[in-house]
Amino acid sequence: MSNNFLIVGLGNIGAEYERTRHNIGFMAVDTLALNHKISFETDRLAQTALLKYKGKNIHIIKPTTFMNLSGRAVSFWMQINKIPTENILVICDDLHIDFGAIRIRAKGSSGGQNGLNNINEILLTENYARMRLGIGNEFAKGRQSDYVLGCFSAEQNKDLPIILQKASDAVLCFCLEGVNNCMNKFNSK
Repeated sequence: MSNNFLIVGLGNIGAEYERTRHNIGFMAVDTLALNHKISFETDRLAQTALLKYKGKNIHIIKPTTFMNLSGRAVSFWMQINKIPTENILVICDDLHIDFGAIRIRAKGSSGGQNGLNNINEILLTENYARMRLGIGNEFAKGRQSDYVLGCFSAEQNKDLPIILQKASDAVLCFCLEGVNNCMNKFNSK
């Protein structure tokens, strides 16, 4: 088994998107980087950081291609670092899951999430792990885009650090113990 991992936080670049619901994937990997005192550098198709942790090389990326074109960055960094598909974990928002809930799967469909759609198309597979972070769905009909590109409520912002810390812990569990143990420990009941 390879000791190289690729952790992908999905989001959109730019200050106007920074604290939006759609960027919770970026926020999760930012938390991981902050916890381990590593920083991101802008590189080809992504902001990248390397975490060396308990014998593992954990390559962390935040694609700079915008959410809907994330597959190019994932494919590039996967090939450059010789990372097998089973060692990829993509972190994204999910409006079909209650705010604060975490759902990790070893593989599966995009569920309508545009970043995952593009990754599936580029990699020609759905056989990689994903961590969906629930953002809820309190929006009026036809307002989905405004909702995901909107900021968390004041109440949600109070709980956000706890959720992001759990996501960060789940990444390390994925790399050290595998996706099945990670699902057992972190999937919300």
